[in-house]
Amino acid sequence: AMENGAVYRPTTEEDPGPARGARSGLAACCNLGRLRLPRRVLKGLQLLLSLLAFICEEVVSQCTLCGGLYFFEFVSSSAFLLCLLMLIVYCTPVYDRVDAGKVKSSDFYITLGIGCVFLLASIIFVSTHDQTSAEIAAIVFGFLASFMFLADFGIMAYEKRQESQKRKPEATVRAEALTEPLNA
Repeated sequence: AMENGAVYRPTTEEDPGPARGARSGLAACCNLGRLRLPRRVLKGLQLLLSLLAFICEEVVSQCTLCGGLYFFEFVSSSAFLLCLLMLIVYCTPVYDRVDAGKVKSSDFYITLGIGCVFLLASIIFVSTHDQTSAEIAAIVFGFLASFMFLADFGIMAYEKRQESQKRKPEATVRAEALTEPLNA
């Protein structure tokens, strides 16, 4: 006659502590692993630099030619919000509920669009600013953010090209196999 405890002791594991087991709270719904490290870093820099460009632009109290400032304001705030949206989609369970191909395609075109328009806004702002330190800081952050968006687009374009080159050999092998006679 064995005690009940003796039967279960060798195979039953203790209650895992907080360091082990399933993640809880915010950590459970945030997954940064869907983006490779270089893209994660670029997305973080895009977010930070576009926010800093927007903040520096908001500090500007007066302007002579305000069109460039207002366009830069719109672009920097939009870039920040769109980048934040893409990060939220990549890092939360939302990603599992939508088509991953559409997310990547949207990210591809949004990143390209933001990079080009942010670069244009920065160039326009350079030609219309009043040379205050806040404007110069905003412009520097604007150009840096533009380059981060364009670098991210470059990485995505490179990855897309690599994927399409991997698929091509498979398609040619299948085509050759279909043209061979069955009784050869």
